[in-house]
Amino acid sequence: MNALLYPLCSVVALLALICKIPALRTGRSLTQTALAAHFFFLFATFMFSTPPLWTVMGDWTGIADFSGLLAQSCVIVLTGCQQLVLLDLTYGHQAALRKARPRLLVLALVLTAMSCLFLTGASIREAPDGFAVAQARKTPAYLAVYLAAYSANQVSIGLMGWRYARIAPSLWLRRGLRTVALALPFALAYAVVRTSDIVAASLGSSGNPWEPVAQVGVALAVIVQTIGWVLPDWGPQLADAGDWLRYWRTSRTLASLHRALTTQVPDTVLDVPRIPDARTRLYRLVIEVRDAQWALRSWMDADVARKAHEEARRAGLEGGEYAAAVEAMTLRCAIAALRRDRPPENTVDSPVVAAPGDLAAELCHQKKLAKAMSSAPVLAFADRTCPVSASDKEYS
Repeated sequence: MNALLYPLCSVVALLALICKIPALRTGRSLTQTALAAHFFFLFATFMFSTPPLWTVMGDWTGIADFSGLLAQSCVIVLTGCQQLVLLDLTYGHQAALRKARPRLLVLALVLTAMSCLFLTGASIREAPDGFAVAQARKTPAYLAVYLAAYSANQVSIGLMGWRYARIAPSLWLRRGLRTVALALPFALAYAVVRTSDIVAASLGSSGNPWEPVAQVGVALAVIVQTIGWVLPDWGPQLADAGDWLRYWRTSRTLASLHRALTTQVPDTVLDVPRIPDARTRLYRLVIEVRDAQWALRSWMDADVARKAHEEARRAGLEGGEYAAAVEAMTLRCAIAALRRDRPPENTVDSPVVAAPGDLAAELCHQKKLAKAMSSAPVLAFADRTCPVSASDKEYS
């Protein structure tokens, strides 16, 4: 499973590191630098754990499973980087450095103890999948020190992230820190499984049966944490992309309605250059649809409008659907009257039935109007009331 999960995690870390480089060019704050270091050591952790590099490092150094020591040492270092980020966000640069010194000293002692225990232990060459189980058997003290440091740091990161998320100044920073904190259960699941390896080895058994749980747990912890750390940078861009897609889809929905109306009254179309902003284009389209409705008012027969209201009531329509259906029926007949050049004797006072209070409500109404314009009941009403409109093929 390492052959699949660990390369995937290394790619995720590398992408996060690459995306962090522009921020380092514009301003090297402690937070940005520590985050970049975190992503680098995260990438190194999983690269050292991939089977091909695992074998190469062992052959090159002459130390069996040396990649395992490097990978787990990188884990300890990157947890220190994460704590630096959270301390800087919480207390500021100077206070963060002061509070970080004892934590980093403890991590340095942990790395020293891990190196000594690993190098003095029995040398047994293992594949990456079996490294932790083998260490639980041959040097349980090494694995115990690593797990104690890993668990303590993950708990600290989770709690600090959750606490600071309550007071974080931006929405996406709050979301990111909460996501980082949500990785804690997966990290602890990994630690519990690895502790079970030590217990199983002391009882003469093996932790191989639950090894996949540890690998999946640590992979999920890494991916969730990475998502949390990049959300403050990527979140606004993702939100903008989502808004653009929503505006584009709404524009596509309203395009046929806009075309059907403005073709009859082209003066309502604003003569301005193409607007690159999707939201502004949509806003312009909405205005032109409403302007076209008002321009067609002089072709809307009051008697036809009364029949449209009666038809909508008989159909049991209410609220927005009622308003959209009535407007669609009167518009269909108004277009037919315009094409015959037969203005009605009595026109309606207003061409609109609904009066939405904001842009969001207006968009919702116009989408319903666009749907109603091509609906079977509206087409049937227009066919009965103004038969010439039945041959109108321009609106679809």
